[in-house]
Amino acid sequence: MAVNLAAPQAGDLHAVPGVRIGVAEAGIRKANRKDLTVVLLDEGASVAGVFTKNRFCAAPVQVCREHLASGDIRAIVVNTGNANAGTGEPGLVNARRTCVALARHLNIAPEQVLPFSTGVIMEPLPVDRIEQGLPAAIADAQPAHWLRAAEGIMTTDTLPKAVSRQVVVDGVTITVTGISKGAGMIRPNMATMLGFMATDAVIDAKLMNELAFELAEGSFNRVTVDGDTSTNDSFVVIATNKAKLAPIASWDGAAARKVKDTMQEVARLLAQAIVRDGEGATKFITVRVEGGKDAEECRKVAYAIGHSPLVKTAFFASDPNLGRILAAVGYAGIDDLDQTKIELHLDDVHVATKGGRHPSYREEDGQRVMKQSEITVRVGLGRGDAVDQIWTCDFSHDYVTINADYRS
Repeated sequence: MAVNLAAPQAGDLHAVPGVRIGVAEAGIRKANRKDLTVVLLDEGASVAGVFTKNRFCAAPVQVCREHLASGDIRAIVVNTGNANAGTGEPGLVNARRTCVALARHLNIAPEQVLPFSTGVIMEPLPVDRIEQGLPAAIADAQPAHWLRAAEGIMTTDTLPKAVSRQVVVDGVTITVTGISKGAGMIRPNMATMLGFMATDAVIDAKLMNELAFELAEGSFNRVTVDGDTSTNDSFVVIATNKAKLAPIASWDGAAARKVKDTMQEVARLLAQAIVRDGEGATKFITVRVEGGKDAEECRKVAYAIGHSPLVKTAFFASDPNLGRILAAVGYAGIDDLDQTKIELHLDDVHVATKGGRHPSYREEDGQRVMKQSEITVRVGLGRGDAVDQIWTCDFSHDYVTINADYRS
């Protein structure tokens, strides 16, 4: 069960003018499940994406990069159940064939379609089933189908993930709505996840790539479940440019910042939802590292803690074996780290000071915090003023079970 995360309700998700979504059951891997989603964009939308840094990236990731470079995207197609990764040249052919099939139905060019896949790696994509399912997905397309889309892109997720916000800017209501999927094989660079966000704000196309990167950096690139960077990670940002608001040509003005802040909030909540629904997770953990020379070394320490199986299993057991955290700090890769300056807190409990056990620390206080479903680990490095944080979860018995049984 996800940690303090409720399933979104359709009534809480606002339609974004210029976006229609359709979902179908194509039988891509299993029968009787939503597994094919199309997102149809009105002409004039601006689109940008951030993708996995895994060098063994999936065929659809490669095709998306090509198509985004040419611009003018009008449609997105997503299948679940099959990642179309580790499939060589036939995988690229099938990803392009998917684009051609949808483009024919919409009377657009194949290069105006972005394909996405998620699921099992090294299995041939059943592209014929996708082709057969496309008419039903297109016929289903409605502006309000964000929740159906969130359900249609799930794999091992226990519940759909969707967030919507509206903000009034200069008297105009701007909508931001997004969905994500992911529960395991999650490690930033990107952080197996997919994320799609749309707004009706008018944003200069030249800002979109930078915007997608910055949104990902503050959200999906700050989460980790198990330290595995997927072959298919993708995050797409869409501005339909439908709002009756002056175009955003820079992020300097108050109106532009309000729109960007709202988009960042939606991205952060979508990313945190992935961690809260981490495979077998029982704890949601914020790791905040302070006093670094720069943000990069703060992240090094945070990820060392967040990726440690010993730390993660201790959290699952509510066992305050907190020397494991100090050990992770020590091997994070900061060669000139001075252990006598290290401070460690669990929420309000001061665990370690000057590199050793705090005189007032009691194990029962540590265990009290460890039993909570939400915990903040705060590490002070004593090296500077930089601060950064990530979000992660514990490792339970269910994580092993889910991944051992994934293909069965």
